[in-house]
Amino acid sequence: MLRKMKAKEEQPSPTVAAAAGAVWSLYVLECCDGSLYTGVTPDVERRLRKHQEGTASRYTRTRRPIVLVYQEECGTRSQSLARECAVKSLSRQRKEELIARSREKPGANGGVRSGQSRSSSLKKRVHGVSQDNEKDTADDIKP
Repeated sequence: MLRKMKAKEEQPSPTVAAAAGAVWSLYVLECCDGSLYTGVTPDVERRLRKHQEGTASRYTRTRRPIVLVYQEECGTRSQSLARECAVKSLSRQRKEELIARSREKPGANGGVRSGQSRSSSLKKRVHGVSQDNEKDTADDIKP
């Protein structure tokens, strides 16, 4: 039994090993009630599965189904946490502008995998947002 315990201690856990050299990402989810949830992770697909299963956070557990509407690579964990703080401090309108701008870039899909669509409520709100005011754009908070 001691040999098994020692062998287990010597092997790093898959999560720790993956996070050590992984590129961290910021992600934004839209919940079924239209609210936006922002988080960071080194593995967005795994974290999205956990949210969909209801095991990732208490907030999204009761607001399923959820849809990934935005994703951004941030580099290190520290950089992603700083970016998360910046995005969380944005107003709802500025977050929607950030999401909309990511969809306008050629070849960018904002992290939404094929086969998924944004809810109609977000589409309607983003459609009505004016993006002409340079002072109030989501690009101001880009790293």
